[in-house]
Amino acid sequence: MAFPIGLRGSLVLALAIWILLPESRVAAAQTPLDAFHWIDFRDAKDAPTVTWVTQTLTAEKWTAIREIGVQWDAAVVLTSERKTPQSMPAADTYTVWNVSLARHEAQPLLHGVNPRLLNFTSFGAAGLQAPEMGLVYDDCTGCDAPSTFFTTLYYNFKEHAWRARWVRGDQTAALWTGGVVDGVARTQVYGLLTDLTGHSVLGTWSHYDYGKTKAPEDFVFAYSVDGGSGLEQTQALSGKPADAMKERLCRLNAGQSTSAAADPATAILARGQDSELCQELLGTAKGRPTRRPTTTPPANNRGRSTPGVPQPAPPKK
Repeated sequence: MAFPIGLRGSLVLALAIWILLPESRVAAAQTPLDAFHWIDFRDAKDAPTVTWVTQTLTAEKWTAIREIGVQWDAAVVLTSERKTPQSMPAADTYTVWNVSLARHEAQPLLHGVNPRLLNFTSFGAAGLQAPEMGLVYDDCTGCDAPSTFFTTLYYNFKEHAWRARWVRGDQTAALWTGGVVDGVARTQVYGLLTDLTGHSVLGTWSHYDYGKTKAPEDFVFAYSVDGGSGLEQTQALSGKPADAMKERLCRLNAGQSTSAAADPATAILARGQDSELCQELLGTAKGRPTRRPTTTPPANNRGRSTPGVPQPAPPKK
């Protein structure tokens, strides 16, 4: 069958685009959630994937492969390392990996302890079709000042690989910082919120009360994903935006986000709402007059949105 020259050229162009954009073909064939699945280590049909991942990670340090999640041509893998055969499982160190299922290549995304995989979130930008899985983890176990972090794991279409959000070494979005500073009363509040576009935003508020030494300080952050570029953002808030974030965080009900539909899987992403600080902010403190906390930002807090901005270290005496 012969085609006119103009139509033949259009068909060739369409075919070239189809070849150069494999992700569009895959996305059309399967929805992201249908394409994702956890590996069953005892299922014969998953055995080739288990073998592939094991061979790819042969040269790396790990004791056991705990989870393998597959999204098209890449796997997100969770391994654990036990220091000695007598060490307790609670002391295991975990690594999150991206493992290519097309080439024997692997990249560590982050390290931590006590990982808690959550439900899928709506952090992704409108143009990103793959959902983002929430992950909460700690930086140490049995230490004096453990910190808790949050990130999302997602499939990056351009790189054909799994990636993590807000990464700074092994740290991501800081939820909770442990330790005690003499003479400083610290209150921490955080929660998973929803913006006007329906996408997730993580808000955090750290309040430092120095007593009579100096005025209190507040550090308020918003973690999100830009709807246009798909890049993660870390925004330090001040002034009215910070005040609005504080009130939203204090009014948040654990496991409910800002909607009426409760999600027990994300209940861990809400803490501090019952603190005296929130009670005073909302005027619900009992037996004492209402006092709004000081919201004066630090001198270098300009409220700019810049991906990868580290949080300030807790003040030390």
